[in-house]
Amino acid sequence: DEVSRKADARGIRVTGSELVGLIPLKSVLDAGRYFLTKQQRSSGVSDEVLIKIAVKSMGLSDIHEFKPEEKIIEYVMENNNKRRLISMSLKEFMNETASESPAPGGGSVSAYMGSLGVALGTMVANISSHKRGWDDHWKEFSDWAEKGKAIQNQLIQLVDEDTEAFNLILNAFSLPKKTEEEVTIRKSAVQEATREAMLVPFKVMETAFSGFSLVKEMVEKGNPNSVTDAAVGAMAIRTCIRGAFMNVRINSSGLEDKAFVMDLIKKGQTIESESLREEEAILKKAEEIIKH
Repeated sequence: DEVSRKADARGIRVTGSELVGLIPLKSVLDAGRYFLTKQQRSSGVSDEVLIKIAVKSMGLSDIHEFKPEEKIIEYVMENNNKRRLISMSLKEFMNETASESPAPGGGSVSAYMGSLGVALGTMVANISSHKRGWDDHWKEFSDWAEKGKAIQNQLIQLVDEDTEAFNLILNAFSLPKKTEEEVTIRKSAVQEATREAMLVPFKVMETAFSGFSLVKEMVEKGNPNSVTDAAVGAMAIRTCIRGAFMNVRINSSGLEDKAFVMDLIKKGQTIESESLREEEAILKKAEEIIKH
């Protein structure tokens, strides 16, 4: 905008721009949010959309094509690392889950279900932000969409973290145990890996639960034509939490720190119970709207 203002003061027009070198992802996303806000459109959209908006608005592809995988630092680094589950297509992820490999399993699938449930709430917020006649509420829905996006992004990262935690346990059990020292090292590694395998699904539970406020708000105040989408989101979040808690419990059996186990199980039970109440209340409200 500043470049355009200075160009206009000189009687010339900016027809395009070019980024030399690499740029942090945050800078591009901030630019995308800035231009969407100027257009009074919801900024709670995917990173891909934000990047597309930023590139289009600043004319970054007018001179040479802007390729995110070559220009954004995080994407360049990511491409140099091993392929992650969340980089797979839906079909690839399904086939990988169905393979003989024990991971990804119920933990990763639970996290993914949670991310999809929250994504449905985010979708309703985005749809509601530009519903005709609701112009005065676009910022409110945009803020909800931003919150939803943040939650779903945390959950999608936990898809890989859960599988990585499971692999840590396998690696720990594969350590040598021929000498007394090796036995001690192996036992310590197994205990630490088991603790992590409990903490990751518990984090999934906590993160997913925070998505209930979004889908509840969208059922009550969002576009009524999308009420079933928000309701399905609530069911997915609830299933995610229940599945994650099952993983917390099954991994607890091998941990010797019983005080830690009891504390985490107690907290998990509270989240699971509250999630059931949240789901029931949201579905009840959705049914009332559907019947009308």
